[in-house]
Amino acid sequence: MAPPHALEPLSVEPVATDGRRIRSNTTVEAAEALSSELGKITIANEAVAQIVARTAAESYGVVAMAPRAPLGKLLPERPTRGIAVKGTPEGLRIDLHVVVEYGLNLAEVGATVRSRVAYEVARLTGLTVAAVEVHIEDVRQSG
Repeated sequence: MAPPHALEPLSVEPVATDGRRIRSNTTVEAAEALSSELGKITIANEAVAQIVARTAAESYGVVAMAPRAPLGKLLPERPTRGIAVKGTPEGLRIDLHVVVEYGLNLAEVGATVRSRVAYEVARLTGLTVAAVEVHIEDVRQSG
């Protein structure tokens, strides 16, 4: 029997109770959370995406989130638009698509967003962040 402070593994490929593989993983097990006889902790990808969205929106130079695909421009606006979160054995992989203020150094804004998102997600969830990919889709004047 594992001690009560044993680490839980990161769930990568969930399986339904009847043995079928589930196509999309909508939750990620908190890899660094303490396990107990009371159960395990799972964090929905959407919850992580909300953290990413708020952190990116607060970052200097980010004007808006951009859709991941051209078809996304037709869909209604939502806070997590342009954000994808995926659990891997190495940790979370986060993709975010942003619009940056015209006239700013795009590389600096992208690097700042990447480091802030990685820090905040790790701090607020306790999960390991393997990668944060920032895609600057457009530049525009705010106002």
